[in-house]
Amino acid sequence: MGHELAIADSQHKLIPLSRDQLDITVPEQVENAFAAHHPDIVINAAAYTQVDRAELEPELAFAINRDGAANLATACKSANIPLLHVSTDYVYDGSKQGAWVETDPVAPLGVYGESKAAGEAAVREALEAHLILRTSWVFSASGNNFVKTMLRLGRERHELSIVADQHGCPTSARNIAAVLLEIAERHLRREGVEWGTYHYCNAPATTWFGFAREIFRLAPGFEGLEIHPIETRDYPTPARRPVNSVLDCTRLRQKFGVPQPNWRRELEWVLDSLLEKGA
Repeated sequence: MGHELAIADSQHKLIPLSRDQLDITVPEQVENAFAAHHPDIVINAAAYTQVDRAELEPELAFAINRDGAANLATACKSANIPLLHVSTDYVYDGSKQGAWVETDPVAPLGVYGESKAAGEAAVREALEAHLILRTSWVFSASGNNFVKTMLRLGRERHELSIVADQHGCPTSARNIAAVLLEIAERHLRREGVEWGTYHYCNAPATTWFGFAREIFRLAPGFEGLEIHPIETRDYPTPARRPVNSVLDCTRLRQKFGVPQPNWRRELEWVLDSLLEKGA
């Protein structure tokens, strides 16, 4: 997502900082970055997102997702500026039948979700002028994500088994970046922003199997590939995933007029971008 923010069009000057340029787990580096750049608003797209590896590296996950977020929020409070912070659907346990709303209680199933929930709490505690944007199943033409993993595995194998009983909403990183920048620019235009927690994802809801099936339908060269639906119990992983992490985005739509694009259109764009790169 940091890549999508860095290349996005904006009416204001964007200062993208990579981890090599700013380690948010080090308070002194955060303070130095604020002193060097004097931001008017901060977007935190940094995160530890390796869901399974987090079970083996809880200290690192919490250092980035909780302590890093707290460091940014503290610096924003000192500078009297807002923070836009990206969070995840994995703060929920998946037990709800319908879509999750912002006021539903969080109950993460694994270290990754726990660390992100702790980051949300740290931001709320440190800074009143914050906006937490929970999103889900993020995909893009850059970085590691489900789309690129499926394409790689599809080239290596003749058949794949994909989990079909976990429900969620694939979401384009490009769309998330656009939403964050729209909110940031509204604030900078002094149009007024209602701070708090919001949900944002693409539509409609699907399963990992449904997502994979659409990837291989749209991508060229996979006509002979067989994909089979399986249940979560047939594909054990170190970290448990929520069975249902579909997010209700009504609040964001009502407050900011933000639509929910169809993820299939965004998937076509990502696949075209990867094809152009030869990826």
